[in-house]
Amino acid sequence: MSNDPLIPTSSPWPGLEEARDLIAQARSVFVLTGAGISAESGVPTFRDALTGLWAQFDPEELASEDAYRRQPALVWEWYQHRRALVAAARPNPAHYALAALAAQKPVTLVTQNVDGLHQRAGSEHVIELHGNLFANKWLNGCGRCDEATAIPGDPPCCSLCGALMRPGVVWFGEDLPRVARFRAEHAAETADLCLVVGTSGLVYPAAGLPGLARDHGARVVVVNPQPSALDQTADVVLPAAAGACLPLLWPQSGTETEPD
Repeated sequence: MSNDPLIPTSSPWPGLEEARDLIAQARSVFVLTGAGISAESGVPTFRDALTGLWAQFDPEELASEDAYRRQPALVWEWYQHRRALVAAARPNPAHYALAALAAQKPVTLVTQNVDGLHQRAGSEHVIELHGNLFANKWLNGCGRCDEATAIPGDPPCCSLCGALMRPGVVWFGEDLPRVARFRAEHAAETADLCLVVGTSGLVYPAAGLPGLARDHGARVVVVNPQPSALDQTADVVLPAAAGACLPLLWPQSGTETEPD
């Protein structure tokens, strides 16, 4: 049992003490986060955001290269809508807790989320498997495309070649960014603890990372309110909301404000 004065000694969930001990003993930690941690900040999932005027669309109609080529203005408007929803959200205690953990020991934070909330809470060097909603890239650009000189529009386009600017996220049918996937797999293979937070474990290849970590000797802790496909991989399963649970697992800095 932890004797740190900043960590409560009560255990609202079975397995909490064991998880604390595993984290305290770990030399390096691989963290994988999913939509659940963002949902606690009020960020709707992709499908949950399909309300109002957007309710008539299927996700595949708004998140693929084919869809963008057919209706670029519509897809761009959808992503502007999503950006506004996410910009209004704030990091929650789970985001701040993970930033605090990284100040105590080596942590590699890999996320399936595209909202940037981990960075806003102070986490650095976050590996974003599915990209970032607030980043942009180019659809078959010339290699000299520059946002600073883009021709304004919905969407903007390159002033040199006319290529369309597109959201910097992974769409249906696209591979994960090669470097991000390599870094995530390397982190999973070299950590001695894998902490999985707020993911159903159904979306591959991200869902394969905890098993990869386990195969290379890591202990696995899963934090998720509902049963997940990763529970069978775990040494400890904590059926809890991330914002309530993570701050109890290691000492916190006591600061929960977004950095300037």
